[in-house]
Amino acid sequence: MHLAYDVVDVFTDRPFAGNQLAVVHGAGGLSTEQCLALTREFGYSESTFPVPGGAADYATRIFTPEAEIPFAGHPTLGTAWVLRDRGELEADEAVQQCGAGPVGVRFWADRVELSATPRDLAGPVGRELAVELLADVGLGADDLDGDAWVAGCGLTFVHLPVRDEALRRARPSASGFERHVDRLSALGEVRDLLDAVNLYAVAGEAPGLQVHSRVFVPGAGVPEDPATGSAAAGLGMALVARGLLGDGGRYTIRQGVEMGRPSTLHGRVEAADGLATRCHVAGQVRHVARGEILVPELS
Repeated sequence: MHLAYDVVDVFTDRPFAGNQLAVVHGAGGLSTEQCLALTREFGYSESTFPVPGGAADYATRIFTPEAEIPFAGHPTLGTAWVLRDRGELEADEAVQQCGAGPVGVRFWADRVELSATPRDLAGPVGRELAVELLADVGLGADDLDGDAWVAGCGLTFVHLPVRDEALRRARPSASGFERHVDRLSALGEVRDLLDAVNLYAVAGEAPGLQVHSRVFVPGAGVPEDPATGSAAAGLGMALVARGLLGDGGRYTIRQGVEMGRPSTLHGRVEAADGLATRCHVAGQVRHVARGEILVPELS
């Protein structure tokens, strides 16, 4: 059996930049093992397996090369864009059902935007632990530039603020941070902790910030990710918690530059009483390829 697929680049205004995504159609009957095998065959940071439900809703499964995950940003935007391009989504606003629950999707101008509810927020991370996390990516204590927070809207990252110059020196971790999990979890209730670090540098002032980011996800088989919508959503929560966007606001993220896949992510966070209440991440999508792929027969 063969299934149709599309490949798109997400968070970019041109092909062969941004973050790659494979969207496999007609895969509702596939097993977890078959979805994982197809994801590994494509070799991207994520692949999705959507099942359209109507003009304004669909369900999808999202896989990294290592496992199924409940939510991710660029797969959400890329999948919605592909379904709309195929005529399977007709409304300007839709709902994606995934492991983390319903995620709102909106089409406007030349962008797709997701809207997610904050789930995990803990911190600030103690300086000693933050320095250990920096050491994992080849940086030192002097590179830290503010309080680190644990935050996410379905996938939870450690958001480590550093000086912009330090971002260029960072390197992917050779291993996961299992030894840090207990101390991170002790900061507060954390349900969706991913083995992942979002290094970021901030410029500008509220209500509009410019961010340079690099994201490392060793535990999911992604040494470095060129554009990470889920991290961008959680970053909005961290920016509110740090007081940089205490009343909410917008932030534009530049990511993937060091990988040769420059990406632009447009974040927007709503806040009340010093806490994020809703996180939005938008970007452009470009189509790259379509075809058919053989479905593996697995026992």
